[in-house]
Amino acid sequence: MATDASASVENGSSEDIATLAKGGRTNILGFVLRLAARLPFLFIAGRAYGPEIVGRFAIAVLVIELFALIATLGLKRGLAQALAHTDRPHAHVVWDAMVVALLASIAASALLWFVPQIMFPNSTVQGLERYVALVVIAVAWSDVSLAALAYRHNIKASVTARAIIEPWTISIAAWVFSYISSRDGLILSYVVAMAAALIASLIPFLREYGLPRGWVPHPERISALARRNMPLAGADAIEWGTRNVDRFILGVLFVPEVVGVYYMAQQVSSIPQRLKSSFDPILGPVVTKSLRENDKAAVARQVRQVGFWIIAAQAGLMVTFGVMAPGVMGLIGPEFVTGAAALCILLVAEMLASTGSVCEAALVYICRHRNLVISVLVLAFQIALSFALVFVARNMGLPLMWQAAGPAVALAFSLTVASAIKAGLLSRMLDGASVVSLRWSFLLAIVAATLVGLAFYRLPPQFEWARLSVGMPAILVTFLFVIVRFAFGPEDKALFQKLPKNTQPTLPFEEKV
Repeated sequence: MATDASASVENGSSEDIATLAKGGRTNILGFVLRLAARLPFLFIAGRAYGPEIVGRFAIAVLVIELFALIATLGLKRGLAQALAHTDRPHAHVVWDAMVVALLASIAASALLWFVPQIMFPNSTVQGLERYVALVVIAVAWSDVSLAALAYRHNIKASVTARAIIEPWTISIAAWVFSYISSRDGLILSYVVAMAAALIASLIPFLREYGLPRGWVPHPERISALARRNMPLAGADAIEWGTRNVDRFILGVLFVPEVVGVYYMAQQVSSIPQRLKSSFDPILGPVVTKSLRENDKAAVARQVRQVGFWIIAAQAGLMVTFGVMAPGVMGLIGPEFVTGAAALCILLVAEMLASTGSVCEAALVYICRHRNLVISVLVLAFQIALSFALVFVARNMGLPLMWQAAGPAVALAFSLTVASAIKAGLLSRMLDGASVVSLRWSFLLAIVAATLVGLAFYRLPPQFEWARLSVGMPAILVTFLFVIVRFAFGPEDKALFQKLPKNTQPTLPFEEKV
């Protein structure tokens, strides 16, 4: 009996890891596609519009995305839980969620419409710029519809909308609008891209769930759904705010040109962070399944495994982009090279934050209120530290871009603190089980890749072309070789393996409607 139980646990463990690996592979493909499409946009924005216009665009998009995130009221993660614990037709539940998002996004859009200075705090509002507030509705509806599709294991829709349609549309539109309006082109391209992403989200959503036959919206039921997800909404908003409040602080304290340089550094540094979001659609359902079965050891194992995958990938990209930071920023435009120091700091911050981000995927279901309190306190600390560092740098007479790096330093420090606190809390909630995977070979891979990068960085000026075209791939290959050869175990390698069709794991919460 004991042997059978042990075998059952081991099989469950393998199935969970395989499920995570399968979902991660699908979304990492989307990450690669999104990266391939996002880089042309950064190049076009930097070269065709310049730092000042990019800075105005950065603050406007920041505010719009924050309001859209709040308008979803946590349904990006909470919808799966609502669908898993209901006897109602799933089409009715998801349309309740769509109504919640619509009402909240209309309220958010109205506020931005009447107070457009929220979107443009460091410049004047002109022309049609207040109409950008309507994009909140498109972003919120797209997010909720993709969350509903993820519950049905349709990750392809998210990849199509977010990794293909949205980035390629904004890149092409930015290039076209640069010949029409050098002031409003970026904002207009963002509007077009979000509208295209909404259409790409709604088409598969309607195919999967259809129009809600027999559905009648009930205010009490809809408001109850919104109330249940408020802690998740708070956690989402705080996590997002932690990663983006530095940009808003810069928008308040500095001219748009400085914000534009910092924004470009942030966009490059956030590439590794998107790897974490690659596992979000699948990690939540897997964790909640184990929690429903009260298998705390399985939750710790899942968090530990995904955490290692993410931190390994982020470290590889950190070294690759960090060593060649001046060249990477120079590709965007010569005015952006001054953001190289900020890029390096932000890359380190993203790696240090990965543990806390993955732990939060479990904490939002185990102790969501305590997790929210921790996030709020860390965010307040980050904001206070950001202002303090900027003012200290100004009093010392440091160059402008060194002053602007203050929020990046505050971000790195606060994310490190948050990761340590959340990892400790999750470990205690899981009866002391370890949720962090530390391996010395991981540091070996970083050192080896850094040495290769420095060798290319010191090439004579006539070989400058080889730094990025040959040096960056060499850095990444070195890192991957060392970490796969010396740090990866059998479960780690599941990320690169495809299971036979007859042994493909089923995802949790799979129900018939």
